Amino acid sequence: MTDYLIENRRFWDAYAPEWVERGEAAWRAERPYWGIWETPESELGLIPSDLAGRSVVELGCGTGYVSRWFEQRGAFVTAVDLSSQQLATAKRFAAQFQSEVTFIQSNAEATPLPDHCADLVVSEYGAAIWCDPYRWIPEAARLLAPGGRLIFLGHSPWSMVCSDNDGEAVSNTMMRSYFELYRMDWTSAAVDPGGIEFNLPLSKWFQLFREQGLRVDDYLEIRAPMDRLPDRFSMAWEWARAYPSEQVFKLTKV
Repeated sequence: MTDYLIENRRFWDAYAPEWVERGEAAWRAERPYWGIWETPESELGLIPSDLAGRSVVELGCGTGYVSRWFEQRGAFVTAVDLSSQQLATAKRFAAQFQSEVTFIQSNAEATPLPDHCADLVVSEYGAAIWCDPYRWIPEAARLLAPGGRLIFLGHSPWSMVCSDNDGEAVSNTMMRSYFELYRMDWTSAAVDPGGIEFNLPLSKWFQLFREQGLRVDDYLEIRAPMDRLPDRFSMAWEWARAYPSEQVFKLTKV
């Protein structure tokens, strides 16, 4: 495995206990919500209303709640994650909530799943930020059947450009080049060190999608809700009201 996959597996194995409570709350939720600001599914429309009999693959499932949400719409779901500790939590919740999601420990950039096995591939802060887009996007395209959809959510490139070098605060100061945005190494961060993330400027995202035969159906920039909230994950509510903190891509394999 590459250095960043080894580091990210180590990081998430160690960090997994911090996500048990959040994971259980999401498994229990009556209505799905997404990302930093828990934006309601009703606003984003990421889960098709009827997935009966459809095959869904989640790349970087963490505690598994996103897979559960798709399963509740009728899909057969396979959830992939590299962290054994995150998967242990996900499997525990699956047993608790009588879920039939299939969990696989694997690198999301090179899964053991067959070509064209998925009608939909999804990632929320899994492969979407912790894997190299030049590896995981081609893998998602390989998994998708023709006409299948890829939906993923992660940090906006602007929040990465404006993150300090420790990844602990987002401000109005640009800390790194937008056009050179790619790999962000937090292993030497002063606070909560660990993990290597990825992002791209929008032009490079779009170029990558074209090269992989993926058509952009929609692009969403998520804004913090109107009601003031405490800072979350180093993101200030005021900043996220003025600038996009998160992005969503909805794509179709043509």
